[in-house]
Amino acid sequence: MRINPNAEPGDPAAKPATLKQAWAHLLPVLRQFPLAVAGAMLLLVAAKIAGIGLPLILKGLVDTLDAQRGTLVAALTLPVALLLAYGALRFANVLFGELRDVLFGRVAERAKRRTGLSVFEHLHRLDLEFHLSRKSGALSRDIERGVEGIGFLLRFVLFTVAPTALELVLVTALLWQRYEIGFALIALAAVSLYVGFSVVLTDWRTHFVRDANARDSEATGRALDSLLNFETVKYFGAEPLEARRYDTALAAYEKAAGKSRFTLGLLNGGQALIIALGLTAMTALSALRVQQGVMTLGDFVAVNAFMAQLFLPLNVLGFVYREIRRALTDMGKLFELETRKPLVADPAMPQPLPAGPLAIRFEHLAFGYSPARRILHDTDFEIGAGQTVAVVGATGAGKSTLARLLFRFYDPQGGAVKVGGVDLRALRLAELRAAIGVVPQDVVLFNDSLLENIRYADPAANEASVQRALQLAHLADFVARLPLGLQTMVGERGLKLSGGEKQRVAIARALLKNPRVLIFDEATSSLDTLSEQAILAALAEAAVQRTVLVIAHRLSTVTHADRIVVLDQGRVAEQGTHAALLALGGRYEKLWAAQRHQQQMAVE
Repeated sequence: MRINPNAEPGDPAAKPATLKQAWAHLLPVLRQFPLAVAGAMLLLVAAKIAGIGLPLILKGLVDTLDAQRGTLVAALTLPVALLLAYGALRFANVLFGELRDVLFGRVAERAKRRTGLSVFEHLHRLDLEFHLSRKSGALSRDIERGVEGIGFLLRFVLFTVAPTALELVLVTALLWQRYEIGFALIALAAVSLYVGFSVVLTDWRTHFVRDANARDSEATGRALDSLLNFETVKYFGAEPLEARRYDTALAAYEKAAGKSRFTLGLLNGGQALIIALGLTAMTALSALRVQQGVMTLGDFVAVNAFMAQLFLPLNVLGFVYREIRRALTDMGKLFELETRKPLVADPAMPQPLPAGPLAIRFEHLAFGYSPARRILHDTDFEIGAGQTVAVVGATGAGKSTLARLLFRFYDPQGGAVKVGGVDLRALRLAELRAAIGVVPQDVVLFNDSLLENIRYADPAANEASVQRALQLAHLADFVARLPLGLQTMVGERGLKLSGGEKQRVAIARALLKNPRVLIFDEATSSLDTLSEQAILAALAEAAVQRTVLVIAHRLSTVTHADRIVVLDQGRVAEQGTHAALLALGGRYEKLWAAQRHQQQMAVE
């Protein structure tokens, strides 16, 4: 089997996304709402213009009040027009911002929805090997942070970075035009120093943030894995062990988060120093000009208001840049996940699956889950259309591997699996899997009702079809005894049901699917003898006009098969009917004798 070269989700070495990648992802969403985006941008510009007008109104107020101070006019009148204008601009600045957020909110939520759905669909396209290797908790955290990063980037780049740049240009131009170039140079120098310092230090501390995220994902994954295996933990009294492991993961996160927090303190402190120096320089120069009579008190207030107004979003911009870096890091993991190529995929030019009963051919198969773990060696046999063929053998002989190859969870490294004469690699996965029903050995159910778990095979199935499946799976009597019947909740992974009950639910679900090929992988291993015999009779009825592969350990369940294939260390050792294999006196006869002896010992 090929080794997947992609990094594990949550890997701190995962590369952050670039802005180009992010915008390529976001632009299709923005194009869906052109009017909303345009309206939001107009409201943004209007809010900034209103905000820049505030210091000018404030200057007029201060100069008017200063000129009237101590006069009869001051005692009788107030500059009402300027006061009303100041209040109107202040309200307009806030109102336009709120309207912008309301208008653009749908766009941001759609972007998050689109991203979340895209990742969800992609995860279901990935191969079984990925899902066997992943850590559910860490993967969940990476997806959650990545989706939130999409929304953050969309909102703050459009509504913080762009308007702050616009405000910087407008304020600098006003300071230069209304006063002197010195004010504009102080503003530009302070802003340039602030931005440069923020970029350099944020880039330096990015790996601390990534490491903290990775440790957070590991701790979440550790907790989730322990809780999902709650019963196993209880069986072995391993609560202290699990607590130690979780605490170790939390300690690693605590250490990484401490480093991240320390570097954040350095960044915040440096930014505050630059802002203080810029404001001090601007205040000193404006105070000097007032003393020289070049500027009025209103000008002094306006200049400081301009700088405060400029540094307020700039201070936010420092936070935004840090968060953009964090968002790009989180999105990098998300994009890496989306670009991960499944090892098993649809062909470029798929062939149709033939109509009617399907023959299955395992043709000189060679397969291993890793180079050091070879499972099948030149395995070659056929299941005729409409036949029932059983595969038996010792544990590790490769029986269940055949089912995984037939369902195309993996592709063989040598040979081919053919259905209806067509190589599986030439078929569309959806069409192939729609034709196959599986009853697995380890049944995992959704945390939903019995009805929805059974109807998962066919959500549109009517009540009559469901009831027939229940009867065939010998589940109807069990359901009738339940107070809530089919509405009974089965618990997470079906833990509220016994092993035998879960297997019968799986059988009912597979029969409701009404597939052309059935795979029974130890389908009765959790049933008692009476239930097993009843279900075997039902399965024999269900197998009519279907091609059936039965993987079994207990030989008593496959004596009815049209042919039995005996696997030994990944090779076909013997094949034939039950009677013919017993007469042969080979491996099958020895397995049969051993199991008969075990049954007799159990009875005694």
